[in-house]
Amino acid sequence: MDDSTFTSHLVHSSCKACRSDAKPLTVEALKEALTHLPNWQRMTVNGTEQIKRVFTFKNFAQAMTFTQQVAELAEQENHHPAILTEWGKVTVSWWTHEIGGLHQNDLICAAKTDQIAD
Repeated sequence: MDDSTFTSHLVHSSCKACRSDAKPLTVEALKEALTHLPNWQRMTVNGTEQIKRVFTFKNFAQAMTFTQQVAELAEQENHHPAILTEWGKVTVSWWTHEIGGLHQNDLICAAKTDQIAD
């Protein structure tokens, strides 16, 4: 599957309610997904797998507008990231709190976050 087809599939998907017994993404599935979402980095924070991306802007006002748009996405999907807003920069980290790791929902929200930035 090419990048545009993969990300289009994610952008047109919605997050599913996740239970604590849901299976996290496999290492292989995550590696494959990140080839299509190349600006996202896999990281571990306090033992929890996350994906993170830093978005840059010309000023604080643009960063705040983007932050608000990501917040609206999070509310629509009922899936909430960590967002750090600074002058000209916003860092967004997605992970699934319920399972303490990464789930398909995180990929969906990463792709939708990229779409907001574009």
